[in-house]
Amino acid sequence: MNRSSPRSQPRLVLVTGPSGAGRSTAIRALEDAGYETIDNLPLGLLKRLFTEPELDQPLALGLDVRNRDFSQHALLSALNMLEQTAGLSPELLYLDCAPRVLERRYSETRRRHPMAPAESPADGIARELDLLQPIRAQADVLIDTSEMTPHALRNEVERWFAPDTSQKLGLTVQSFSYKRGVPLGVDMVFDCRFLTNPYWKQELRSCDGRSEDVAAYISEDSRFAPFFDRLLDMILFLLPAYLAEGRSHFSIGFGCTGGQHRSVFTAERLSEALAQQGWQVSIRHRELDRRAQLTRPAHSSKDKKDAQE
Repeated sequence: MNRSSPRSQPRLVLVTGPSGAGRSTAIRALEDAGYETIDNLPLGLLKRLFTEPELDQPLALGLDVRNRDFSQHALLSALNMLEQTAGLSPELLYLDCAPRVLERRYSETRRRHPMAPAESPADGIARELDLLQPIRAQADVLIDTSEMTPHALRNEVERWFAPDTSQKLGLTVQSFSYKRGVPLGVDMVFDCRFLTNPYWKQELRSCDGRSEDVAAYISEDSRFAPFFDRLLDMILFLLPAYLAEGRSHFSIGFGCTGGQHRSVFTAERLSEALAQQGWQVSIRHRELDRRAQLTRPAHSSKDKKDAQE
């Protein structure tokens, strides 16, 4: 069947298939590609969902036997209803998988199959595949995940449903002080405390790493240039690999003693260099941001009243 949506309207993708075939991975891939996603929506609510205004962004719906009203008839009827709804062109993505592979995955995770909670996973898998056979026959896109890693599945889903997305790896570069600990969620951390510290220059102490004078002072350290060149080469080498592995975000942290000079300067330099290479980068200076909040003058009652007016 061919229900491909005209590219002038947002795509509507229904994702289903046997439990363990990778539906959650596919849903996350579509979400990272800019789709609004709803997982395990009861089929009875589909009609109500589309009584609202027309879609203004692509939408993916995850449907499987865990839905309380899931059945062959219910899903095929819902699909027919969507096809008859003006402005909608649903696409059915079916994730298939060999029974032996599904059995192995259930054995590895030690989960109970939703269609055989008191029996072996093999019994549940056989029942589910039989239930889904008519639905499988209606698929617009069928992806066999038997030999796929999660990363390969993500790439295949993106190839079918997000072919025009550009760079999908969001980068964050931040500076911090080791006194307050390494920020949570940072993927890669570099210690800048080996560089000459501007703090010990009286005229630079009150400045930060965004200052031209501080930048010039740190740049004069003979260790900075070779460090930065090697750092940039390594990161430019690694980022495409992380992107190929399915990462949607990557965070790089630079730390120094106070989080004011060396780490700030290095983070600024790296952000600028990555932006010049075409990467989309957001930058954060944890200690400088915190200091700015602490020193922000409190509004008086009159100020608050004036602001409200």
